[in-house]
Amino acid sequence: MKRTLTLGGIAVGMLAAAAVATPAAQADTDVAPPINLANTNFAAKQVAAFWYGQNKANLVNATPYNVETTLPTKHVSTGGASADSKAGVVGSSGDKKATSGTSKNVNLPKTTGKVFFIGADHKPHWCSATAVQSQYKNLVATAGHCVYDTVSNKDTLDKWVFIPGYYQGKTPWGIYVGKTAYTHYDFDVYEDGDRDYAFVTVYNGVLPTSVSTDKVKNWVDNRNFETRADAEKARKELELKSTGFAGQIVKRIDWAHKVPLRTPDSTKVAASAAQIAVDPSTVESAKTTMANWAKENGTSTYTDKTWGTVVSRVSKREFGEGGWSSDGKAFYFAKDNGWYKATYWGNFDVDYRLRGKLVDIALKDVGTLGSNVGGQGLAYNQKIGTSVFVFGYPSGSHPDGNYAFTGKTLKWSYGKTFKAAAPSMKAEELVGIKSSFTGEGSIGSSWLYRYSSTKRLGYLNGVTIAVSDTDGNKRIDTSVSPYFDGETLAVYQYAAKFASGKIV
Repeated sequence: MKRTLTLGGIAVGMLAAAAVATPAAQADTDVAPPINLANTNFAAKQVAAFWYGQNKANLVNATPYNVETTLPTKHVSTGGASADSKAGVVGSSGDKKATSGTSKNVNLPKTTGKVFFIGADHKPHWCSATAVQSQYKNLVATAGHCVYDTVSNKDTLDKWVFIPGYYQGKTPWGIYVGKTAYTHYDFDVYEDGDRDYAFVTVYNGVLPTSVSTDKVKNWVDNRNFETRADAEKARKELELKSTGFAGQIVKRIDWAHKVPLRTPDSTKVAASAAQIAVDPSTVESAKTTMANWAKENGTSTYTDKTWGTVVSRVSKREFGEGGWSSDGKAFYFAKDNGWYKATYWGNFDVDYRLRGKLVDIALKDVGTLGSNVGGQGLAYNQKIGTSVFVFGYPSGSHPDGNYAFTGKTLKWSYGKTFKAAAPSMKAEELVGIKSSFTGEGSIGSSWLYRYSSTKRLGYLNGVTIAVSDTDGNKRIDTSVSPYFDGETLAVYQYAAKFASGKIV
């Protein structure tokens, strides 16, 4: 068990004084406190509605999560990964014993898909992930930083869902909303790259049966909110009472109320004489005041700081006959043998309105994740040099600018593991594999040991956390993963104990 402390930019590793006895004994100390992603059925339903709503616009427009994806060449070196006890496997959903056969024609696993979430930038993103076997058939494995927010240091990423077999907006086996996230203590507390993996329990999958939209109630749509805070409160109330709200808060200038500059919830805008006068019966007297102010003071702010002028010199041709323009937005005057134009601005109160639609999505339950796509087993303490398949959705470009992968379809690579380290990620005990998978979308890809192309099942033995161009030829050639050992097993076993239930 490693605890990593950072002192003055230098990573200092401390090994546990006692050897690990059994994986079960590690659970209490190795597992970080579980974090709820959606802790009520209604909250989970709202998350599903967010991704299904607006014709799945958030799913379609999501981009790969590009946090800590590409490591510089000098940051990938020989590491010190080693087993902490005997090697072992936890059976997959297809068998309880390891198989060794491989096929030249690789059938892609049904278990692999994408996890979608809202990133620290408040935009939709995705990573690769896979379903793993568990008692309640409800467990997903991916990279830790595809669950925990390492950018803004918030506990977890928002609106987290897993979609196996995702392809261009299609959700063939439904959406599985994350319920609870589990990771290693060292990753949660110290962001230790050697423990950059997470296991997430998910609710039963759901598919939409219908999507209906209604206009926002009149009491909201036709009512002005004096402050943005009031409008945001009303929007939150709408979201809490329905499965979704597709809309936005819009500003509305209250032309009936001029206010001094720097008044909260106000805005300075170009204005005509009628707008500055406010009262239609006083427009002519307002024009007189505005004209005299421009002549005497030029570019300036009026005494009460609710309006002002911008005066500029113009040609005789533009000056024309002088006086007010037909739209009341400009006043032309002559002074000291020159011709001038005055335009005006006013500072007005701003109100806010909600504009949009309530989204009501009817969902149907499609069962547990494992019953629909199966679940990979888990392998731990395997020998370095073991052959593994890597399955994921690589995307993004190589350093030379070449885009080899789109991230739209599931891809695979194959190779033998080797020891690796990445000090920039506080990781000294990684494993690597030669792979051309580019970063971003490939993060969270599953590393499967003894993968059976016939059964489409094997044993999860790693998850991609970064990629690198190790030979400096500007082409990605290596993927790296934490080494799965007894501590990984302990986190998995702890997460696998918990049921999730249904959303609907």
